[in-house]
Amino acid sequence: MSRGARERPGADRCGPAGGRSGGRSKITQLSRFPYEWSFDDLSVRELCLCSVHCAAGSSAPSKKEFPVTTTAVRRSALAASAAALALLVTACGGSGDGAGDGGKGDGGKGDSASAAPAAKALTAAELEKVALVQADVKDGKVVTDLPAGDDIATDKVEVEDEVCRPLARVQNGVAVGTPAATVKRSWTGEPKKPAEGADAEKALLAGLDVDKALVTLASYEDGGAEQVLKDIDAAVEKCAGGFTATAAGEKVEFLKAVKAEGPKGADESVEVTLTMSAEGGAKAPVKIVVARTGSTVAGFSAINFGAITAGEEAPFPTQVSDAQLAKLG
Repeated sequence: MSRGARERPGADRCGPAGGRSGGRSKITQLSRFPYEWSFDDLSVRELCLCSVHCAAGSSAPSKKEFPVTTTAVRRSALAASAAALALLVTACGGSGDGAGDGGKGDGGKGDSASAAPAAKALTAAELEKVALVQADVKDGKVVTDLPAGDDIATDKVEVEDEVCRPLARVQNGVAVGTPAATVKRSWTGEPKKPAEGADAEKALLAGLDVDKALVTLASYEDGGAEQVLKDIDAAVEKCAGGFTATAAGEKVEFLKAVKAEGPKGADESVEVTLTMSAEGGAKAPVKIVVARTGSTVAGFSAINFGAITAGEEAPFPTQVSDAQLAKLG
């Protein structure tokens, strides 16, 4: 395959049979990695299958051989690209004080908004009109038709402790509670170009430094939107020490949940960092944000694969929440 040619991953994405057998998959030439990317082909579960393994690596990837082992941590955030997965297959080797108040803190518009009469729930067609489209963002790409791997059914998200369910749902791009209507989007930030003359390892790590987010809009009747924020607050308090969730049959262990102030521009909002357990004792933090505007709740689940690979915690990409909340407000 020539340099720059695209190789669509098959069933052996990160090991035989889609990474379920515990085997290893190898691509031995870095030249197979395409530097011109497209972010439309891959679901989150497939990227996280590889990226969380990268977090467990003890050293930078070799320039000639990039083995990948499997993991059940597949669904961390959003849609990605065939090139990003090819890269991963070949390359892998704060606190807020709004507890008890629904996560409102300074991220909300104020108590007066909470006291206002409940707004009418938007229909699916109305949610579509206020959901993100490409013209709403300054950079990155908005996907309106999510791949099946990112459009997980509500009943496919399970938890061992029921009170933790809201966190698992938001992290998997699933609405909390029983909404009247839902709409989903995904957003992928711009990949960073490697510096001129960068070696293979630096080029690889630069390419991984991409923010990705799932966005779920849900409308609720009879105060259901306010209840979602209460449920999130209760979940963070109860599940702060960790919990286990299963999404579409894949089990993920979360080591902790930490709440912080949510974005401004909503009636109430909260940000939560969920730290996943990765192979070899490594930790992989992902961010979720839940924000309410009237009877509509916006849920965001975000990840940065470069940060995970480097063992760091990336900030939530506020450009996507700002754009969505501005459209709702």
